[in-house]
Amino acid sequence: MPEHNFSPTEGSIERLVVRSNLLDNQLGDPISREVMVHIPKQGLELIDQGAKLPVMIYLAPFTSSGLARAGWKAFAETLPQKHERLVNERKMSPTILVLPDCFTSLGGNQFVDSKILGLWSSWLHQCLKPTIEQKYATNGKFGLFGKSSGGYGALHNAIHHEGEWHAIASHSGDVGFDILYRSDFPTTATQINQQGGLDKFLAHVKECSKLSGDDFHALMICAMAASYDSNGLQNSGNSIRLPFSLDTCEIDDSIWGNWLKFDPVNSIQLNANSLKRLDLLYIDCGNRDQYGIQYGSRILVKILQEHGVNHHWEEFEGTHSGIEHRLDISMPMLAKALYD
Repeated sequence: MPEHNFSPTEGSIERLVVRSNLLDNQLGDPISREVMVHIPKQGLELIDQGAKLPVMIYLAPFTSSGLARAGWKAFAETLPQKHERLVNERKMSPTILVLPDCFTSLGGNQFVDSKILGLWSSWLHQCLKPTIEQKYATNGKFGLFGKSSGGYGALHNAIHHEGEWHAIASHSGDVGFDILYRSDFPTTATQINQQGGLDKFLAHVKECSKLSGDDFHALMICAMAASYDSNGLQNSGNSIRLPFSLDTCEIDDSIWGNWLKFDPVNSIQLNANSLKRLDLLYIDCGNRDQYGIQYGSRILVKILQEHGVNHHWEEFEGTHSGIEHRLDISMPMLAKALYD
């Protein structure tokens, strides 16, 4: 059992509300978002002395939020506690740690620009970044890090927005869509058909008291469709298009092709130079990841090597779950890269 961190948070934790029309969306989700900002006491002292600190923005996994990482949990530590512990142990220098709430009504966020979910990718560098720069003493260096959907978001934004981000860490980030998502299509079709179609399934999700595991995975696929195929909007009803037939589960190649454009193993082929500008590109994945992300990660690493992109890759013993300890490795590396 992991040791519980009883240490009180000694630095500052501030809550901001950031409002932007970039987040206009079809779901009716709010465009004003809460953001928590943590600075360890050593960082506050440096700022008082006239120093400027780098910024590390945490992107949450699916069904979570940056706010959740500041919440108490048994036999664990909050992300601010981890930040302070690593600084106190002199394993990393203090940073400005930003924990935004990017949750959506479909259960999560891939941090891409979507007509359905909102322009989350643009929001990160056009809204959140300037807000932090205006309010805090930053050195102009910004990093993104996260697990699963958050790790994917870090990769996607580094690839597509060259020069906006200086260092990223992707822990078990979504890579290799053919393996990662397609195995869920039959279960998704079954769950949606049991409710009488996509509109009724989405209504069921809103109205039911508890989601089953299969309902959750079906909702996740709907969220991915809203993220990766938002240009194919219908004129009426919900705008989500699934990349397979609900009747036969046959793949619609034109829609599935839109998804594949977002797969880092494909998008990196067109934008490899953006990753070459990073001060740190950190990628890791468990060798028993239950979603098969280790296979896509291995392909991605091969492509990085072929393109001559400097990166740090680790395949560790473990699954997709319970891997928060990996932040003990990536956070100090990110901080070092953002100070250099």
